[in-house]
Amino acid sequence: MKIILISVGKSHETYVRDGIEDFYKRLNKYFPAEWNIIAPLKNAASLSETELKSKEGEQIFSQLQQDDFLVLLDERGKQFSSPQLANFIQQRANESTKRLVFLIGGAFGVSNEIFKRAGYVWSLSNLVFPHMLVRLILTEQLYRACTILRNEKYHHV
Repeated sequence: MKIILISVGKSHETYVRDGIEDFYKRLNKYFPAEWNIIAPLKNAASLSETELKSKEGEQIFSQLQQDDFLVLLDERGKQFSSPQLANFIQQRANESTKRLVFLIGGAFGVSNEIFKRAGYVWSLSNLVFPHMLVRLILTEQLYRACTILRNEKYHHV
């Protein structure tokens, strides 16, 4: 199984880049993974919220394959504990999921079409975080889940 991480927005800011890269390298020891950053639209300020989400949705759809299992990170989703996330990932692997895609949408969320396409909607917290921190938290939690699956010492209960 391959893990794909998609985020709409600017590339990784320097204040989190090192952390993201560190956990990304660690994650790749368990599953092949890749980051796909969708750059902000150049005319975003002139678009309505609906138009912006629609155009971002087109870009997101262009990166998805038909059989991808899409996990949308959204504040309206369900929360996992770290062990529950590990179980979720193991279930996808057991189901022979080829690509497990985690999506961080744009500043206004995602289009209804993307929301409907998601196989699971996940909320990291009741709090709202900047996109850059979500990328760091997501990468770290995926790594943590992999260490839980292998009974390694990183995660402490």
